Amino acid sequence: VQLQASGGGLVQAGGSLRLSCAASGRSFSDYDMGWFRQPPGKEREFVAHITWSGSSTYYADSVKGRFTVSRDNAKNTLYLQMNSLKPEDTAVYYCAADSRGTYSRRYQNYARWGQGTLVTVSS
Repeated sequence: VQLQASGGGLVQAGGSLRLSCAASGRSFSDYDMGWFRQPPGKEREFVAHITWSGSSTYYADSVKGRFTVSRDNAKNTLYLQMNSLKPEDTAVYYCAADSRGTYSRRYQNYARWGQGTLVTVSS
């Protein structure tokens, strides 16, 4: 599967953005999906995970209650709705795919990656 993330940009603190990740190639519903982010000068970190059917979601503590991951398998698209954004959310955001039933917070466990989209939150 090939992944293409989009939707990043510059937003003020307290604002919202919705990221999208378009999938092509192999069936999107064959994959659990994750969002990760890499702040400037830091390691890539887990943001959210959603199972192949969308029935279960998992979040990093830092984004719980503010971010929502969802997917539309008919449209082969993954989403990340980000509300109440903070300057510390500034990062390049990546979508990633892994096999069904392999929930992990470790980026090394994800087999396929999109190219990343930059989110900048100003104070």
